[in-house]
Amino acid sequence: MKTAQLKDVKVPVQVVIGECELSLEALAALVPGSIIELASFAGEPVDLYAAGEKVAKGEVVVIDEKFGVRVTGLV
Repeated sequence: MKTAQLKDVKVPVQVVIGECELSLEALAALVPGSIIELASFAGEPVDLYAAGEKVAKGEVVVIDEKFGVRVTGLV
């Protein structure tokens, strides 16, 4: 495959902003509007994954009332 053909290939990208553990009881009790407290703090770096592989680190930014990610380093 030529590299020119690769430019249009799309891969799923995920941004992981934090993690937590919930008991099965707490998980079963979730309803719309529930808030899950994460183990990370505002301003901490986030991880970016493409097709399930960690590819970069970044930080959350707000652009015109939407969230985005500023890439701060590649893995």
